[in-house]
Amino acid sequence: MAITVDEKAGDGSQEAAPGKKRRRLHLLPKSWRPPEPAADGSMELVDHLRELRYRVIVSILAVLAVALCCFIFYNQLTAVAFHPIQQAIEVYRAKNPGAEVEITTTNVTGGFTLFMKVPFIAGFILSCPVWLYQLWAFIAPGLLSNERRAAIRFLGTSIPLFLTGVLLGYWISPKGFAVLLQFNPPGVLNLNDANEFLTFELTLLLVFGVSFLLPVVLVTLNRFGIISGAGLGKFRSMAIFLCFLFSAVATPSTDPISMCVLAVPMSFLYVIAEVLCKRHDKRQVAEQQQ
Repeated sequence: MAITVDEKAGDGSQEAAPGKKRRRLHLLPKSWRPPEPAADGSMELVDHLRELRYRVIVSILAVLAVALCCFIFYNQLTAVAFHPIQQAIEVYRAKNPGAEVEITTTNVTGGFTLFMKVPFIAGFILSCPVWLYQLWAFIAPGLLSNERRAAIRFLGTSIPLFLTGVLLGYWISPKGFAVLLQFNPPGVLNLNDANEFLTFELTLLLVFGVSFLLPVVLVTLNRFGIISGAGLGKFRSMAIFLCFLFSAVATPSTDPISMCVLAVPMSFLYVIAEVLCKRHDKRQVAEQQQ
């Protein structure tokens, strides 16, 4: 992880003098550190690859550190991870008396794989502040003072949005799993491999979490001048349709309520991003006219 420190000017102010490079404090060895960007933030292609390597390493170390802490709460985390499927099995058995559904581990290494997977999944989700920051830092390596404030706003919105999406996916998943179990033929034993289920559950949670980052992505692209608020307005109807189409594919349930649980917030977040981008575009036009 890199921490940017501005060199103080002669008068003791906190802002660095123009043209001076900022010193960055690193937590990794010198050979692993990213190159210092130029004053305007530009970098060569090779330097971008070194920067990417550094951001990936820091993100992995953060996931590992949090995962190690999660091993202490392995039993509690396992109960949380399998709570949705347990609820779904209870609903399925209530509607189909005598139905047989079991959660299993296959082969001799199945239990060990499960023991390792649960903490690492929790570590990946809980360490999202670190890898989301590393993602932003890679996009804008040469952060100026106003851009550092933008990074704080980026983290301040992306972290709660991502976690809200994950929690929403966790909340809606039991109903979706119960619907999927209904396709099991009567009299057929349904065996669910615990490790495969965790992979499927993690994919579902990430889909919900990343979907809620839609406004952050749109506003960031607008700040870089790639898209405009007016363009988002023209594309609004198609975007809302695509949100519902994406939700229909992403949610495991076949009922419209589960689809709307994801599609409606995504559409609402798109409209919020459109409003923010239009306000930003108006400010830019006003500044250029002055």
